[in-house]
Amino acid sequence: MIRLPRTIQLDASDKVVFSRAASPGEWAVPGTFLFWGRAPDDLTRKEAIAFRSGFLGVDSFGHATLVTVQEARPDERDAMVLMLARQLMTHLGAPSLEAARPAAEEEVALAESLCRAHPLNTLIALHRKHDAGDIREQFRTLKPRDETAFSGSHLQGHDRAFQFFEETEDTGPEDHVDIFALRGKA
Repeated sequence: MIRLPRTIQLDASDKVVFSRAASPGEWAVPGTFLFWGRAPDDLTRKEAIAFRSGFLGVDSFGHATLVTVQEARPDERDAMVLMLARQLMTHLGAPSLEAARPAAEEEVALAESLCRAHPLNTLIALHRKHDAGDIREQFRTLKPRDETAFSGSHLQGHDRAFQFFEETEDTGPEDHVDIFALRGKA
């Protein structure tokens, strides 16, 4: 098995900040080629956001802020190359599938090399910038915690993402919310 980046959405912000958001679970590539030869001042606001922080979803040709390292079979990788080559024809005017395939292969190989050294489920974020006429990329990773870090008994006050304040007599009725009891209920 090989490792490739797959889009992930932790919230709905990608649908707001990008012109077209990638769907969660799409195979992805960095997609920097979309911005080659384009001046920063020529980008719309949403294109500038995609430039700064967007991975390119291969199926939708939309952007995602985060990807996660996932295993892929060789046939999934081959399908990813073929889909990206088709997208290059559709969106960028590549003259044929044969002409687009080497560029798609190169971009998928780059995505694969990005994931090779990371454990499964590692989150990767991208930051691009223009630097003296060149485009510079920086990738940041967030590795998953030990599963016990998310159990109700393990969390201590400093580990929580949210802090709940109870209302007093002066501010209204007191509510008790047990967020851990709500886990898994939808």
